[in-house]
Amino acid sequence: MSRVMRRTPSSVPSAQASADYERGGDSYIRRRGRDFIISLYSASRALKLYPLENAAVQNALQELTNLAGDLLKHERELELRVSGEFIFINATRLRLDLDNYASFSRILMMFRDAGVGVCRVEEGAGPREWTSLLTILPSATTVEVPARFAHVTGRLEAAGIRSFALSGPTDTDDDDFREKAKEAAKRTYAQSVTVTKEVINSVRMGRSPNIKKIKRAVQSIVDQILNEESSLLGLTTLRDYDEYTFTHSVNVCIFSVALGRKIGLTKLQLYDLGVAALLHDIGKSRVPLEILNKPDGLNDEEWRMMSAHPWLGVLALFQMRGQAELPYRAMVVAHEHHMKTDLTGYPKHLRERQMSIYSKIVAVADGFDAATSRRVYQTEPLTPVAVLAEMRNNPRRGMDPVIVKAFVSLVGHYPVGTLVVLDTFELAVVHAVNPVPEAISRPIVRVISDERGNLLHPGTLVDLHQQDGTGRFLRTIIKLADPDRYGIRVSDYFA
Repeated sequence: MSRVMRRTPSSVPSAQASADYERGGDSYIRRRGRDFIISLYSASRALKLYPLENAAVQNALQELTNLAGDLLKHERELELRVSGEFIFINATRLRLDLDNYASFSRILMMFRDAGVGVCRVEEGAGPREWTSLLTILPSATTVEVPARFAHVTGRLEAAGIRSFALSGPTDTDDDDFREKAKEAAKRTYAQSVTVTKEVINSVRMGRSPNIKKIKRAVQSIVDQILNEESSLLGLTTLRDYDEYTFTHSVNVCIFSVALGRKIGLTKLQLYDLGVAALLHDIGKSRVPLEILNKPDGLNDEEWRMMSAHPWLGVLALFQMRGQAELPYRAMVVAHEHHMKTDLTGYPKHLRERQMSIYSKIVAVADGFDAATSRRVYQTEPLTPVAVLAEMRNNPRRGMDPVIVKAFVSLVGHYPVGTLVVLDTFELAVVHAVNPVPEAISRPIVRVISDERGNLLHPGTLVDLHQQDGTGRFLRTIIKLADPDRYGIRVSDYFA
């Protein structure tokens, strides 16, 4: 009989059993848990495509049974939990990578749409039991949302399936994880801005900056992006008008690392990319402040000095103490990030060349953050949506179209921090791109007002891909909104 799960402490093994049995820890669960989720997706997909007796279906079900059995034997328990955009196996959050994106997203959507938050697998779950579960879960979308969990448990009970203990969604642990990730992101961001300020001021004063501090700051950003991307991306909305030079470099580093991860760079490559991105504008430390902060247009001589900052950056990087510790790519990126893919930008090239992939990534991140930030000479920044459209549609910007497409996939059609109006007349701030690939235009948002316009804080996270029993979306974006019109500071919802 299928039942609602009641969580009880796992039995404590005897000393002898503990000696004979060694738990694998988080690394084991992450590795085998990833295999389990991919196998779960493969079995679900095979059941949709082929009849039950097909060899592909039977093989997929048997592999799933074996993986689940191995996890149960090794860990003494197997609990799958979906919460928000995350999947947990035995309370360990699995990382969403490029190669498992499709499978994780499908499993997330299948359980979420069925109203199931937790599935505890018991001993004896075989191909028959997995077939029933993977057939019944998708059928829940045929009934109204409030009745979906009861529909699933009722059908499992009627089929005599007793190998799964199910419960509805629970956000308690997820909220705790989000809060910890948010605090870690804020520490990482603040430390990175401080280091960037030290570096730029040191170069401006003719001193050698601390290379180790730079590398530690980038390592923190890379680790944070790999662990929980949305918290750090959300902090890019904290654009400080007075500290633009420093926050811009950190934002470009964050966007670049996230984009590099999106296109499949290794962790070591992400470190090199992050250092290059953080130092891409180091040459501006050698441009007079009165030119950097001039509110009006630059004359020819001033523009000549400003456009010299790429090669001045290369010189600054060469002259840093211990420059051998800096990746060579940082110097290439400092030189190339304004060149454009057709080489019509600056500085002018002396011989035919191609921009490096790192320079193309940083150029996109740099262009997006600069255009969406308020600066001395740009008091009315463009909306993120307008900037994305310009990057996609205007070839004169000289950005690599493949990298731009990957960036749009990273930030979604409505980037983090965009204020939108929903068809329920609620206001919402875009919190994260939807993990479901086909829902790129339906992000995760934070609803920050009721239908009458009364502001709420901190608001409620809502997935715009959620549907009712008839397949109609519960909420839909109808237009963009200007935060200043409503007296809203978007960054308050990420700080």
